[in-house]
Amino acid sequence: MKKIFKNRKGLSTVVTTLIILVVSVLLATVVTYYAINITSTRVEEESLSIRKAHVWVSTAGTTADAQAALVIINTGGRDVVIDKITVRGQEINWTNVYYQISSTAPTSDLTYQSETALNSNSTYTQASDDLVLPSGQSMTVYITDPGSISLQDVGTTVSIVVFTAQAQYYKECNVEAYTG
Repeated sequence: MKKIFKNRKGLSTVVTTLIILVVSVLLATVVTYYAINITSTRVEEESLSIRKAHVWVSTAGTTADAQAALVIINTGGRDVVIDKITVRGQEINWTNVYYQISSTAPTSDLTYQSETALNSNSTYTQASDDLVLPSGQSMTVYITDPGSISLQDVGTTVSIVVFTAQAQYYKECNVEAYTG
């Protein structure tokens, strides 16, 4: 019996506890990684690309009319609801937004359109509420009276931000003068 108690070739309690702790942490890490991998491959992500952004100030006539335009392309795997658009930090009223949805993005650059032309053009729809952009589609957006843009802002940089439920998409552009 004395010989059994004198044999000290077994693992100590500390080493045994450390081994159990390391194995349990590794097992939890593998399970977590697997769960994240499964859920992320099945969840489609939202992704918008903003291109061809412009802000113009028309110097024709007695008052300077401002206008913004941009193309929003939904490159993600899910439809996106556009909650809000701001220009220079000021929220745009939906009645000032005209849009057109198409399966391909415009290849040519956007040009200034008068509000009369936007109202009479049957390809553009005046917004009344949040805009829905289907996956893989593009939206051309014209905004009349954006923010507090005036003739003195020509040459300065302003921001255009598109808000969705998941993210904000930010684009900067210079204010341009339009004399047509």
